[in-house]
Amino acid sequence: MSLKEQLQKDMVVAMKAKDELLLNVIRLLRGMVRKLEIDQKRELDDNDIIGVLTNAAKQRREAIKAYTEGGRADLVKQEEAELAIISEYLPKAMGMDELDQIIATVISETGATSMQDIGKVMPKIMQQVKGRADGAQIQIIVRSKLS
Repeated sequence: MSLKEQLQKDMVVAMKAKDELLLNVIRLLRGMVRKLEIDQKRELDDNDIIGVLTNAAKQRREAIKAYTEGGRADLVKQEEAELAIISEYLPKAMGMDELDQIIATVISETGATSMQDIGKVMPKIMQQVKGRADGAQIQIIVRSKLS
């Protein structure tokens, strides 16, 4: 079952269960997917949908950080609940050992030796770990290996 079908099925379940939070998050995600489909004039596959979900999760993490700094515990709780729902649709997070191995492989394949080569390395790594690791965390690891 594709992610798009899973979202549709879960939306129906949320409607029947009268779960407003789940329903609102799924509607938001489906809207984001539909907007991208219209913009690109094609039906999205699961990899594209994972990209949409990853962006939505990143937005929630940034909002949580901003609301925490602003002392808005009520909004932090809301964003955390939404992030938990979005995370259920994302692939399982990658372990540090597997991530280190992918980074080392890409660095050796591209022949990267300095920080100037980070532009060659990051896109290849992100393509391999799409939705399974945080880009900021990957960038920190790559920077430490290239410096």
